[in-house]
Amino acid sequence: MSFGSDPSIMMSLLGGGFVAAFLHAALPTHWLPFTLVGRAQGWRPSRILAAVATAGLAHIVSTAVVGALIVAAGLALDHWIDGLLPHLAAVLLFLFGAFYLTRAMLRRAAPVDAPAPPAAVSDRAAFLGLIAMMAVSPGEVLLPIYLSTAPQGLAALALLTLMFALGTVAGMAVFTALASAGASLLRLERWARYEGAVLGAALILLGLVVATHQH
Repeated sequence: MSFGSDPSIMMSLLGGGFVAAFLHAALPTHWLPFTLVGRAQGWRPSRILAAVATAGLAHIVSTAVVGALIVAAGLALDHWIDGLLPHLAAVLLFLFGAFYLTRAMLRRAAPVDAPAPPAAVSDRAAFLGLIAMMAVSPGEVLLPIYLSTAPQGLAALALLTLMFALGTVAGMAVFTALASAGASLLRLERWARYEGAVLGAALILLGLVVATHQH
């Protein structure tokens, strides 16, 4: 059985991509600025959601660009060393997963005070600033999954990008909405501390899926 011919691997990677993107969006940097800026600007929920969706999509576009470069490099190596790419993908997933899992276990919990809302600026400047903030910071934890999906072809990579976009925007919207609705910011940040452990375990699981479906 070839690595790229098993639909179960494709479904695992797409599902894992959505989960990884959603969990990554639990980081306070993906929702707290929208809550604070929206509060300072006096935005309606629809305006905040528009900023979240636009910034989330910009975040995934930049991630996809970096991911395409990584896939191109991986395919070039695979051309010279036949069958390297699936093994490289599994190794990278293990390494990234172990890194985030280890960092989460070593990180000590510390009280986090919610920062004060920023001073109000023009709505246009605030909106564009939020988008720029996300656009210049690709989701590095999602990049190994691009490499894992490369053997499935361009259509699969496009589907994975769509899953990343759905998971990221959904996660950012959920946590921003909870905070904007009055949920405790401190409580959300405490929950977000587990994001690294859960994300690390998910990446390791994906690595196992990739590794066990190769010859």
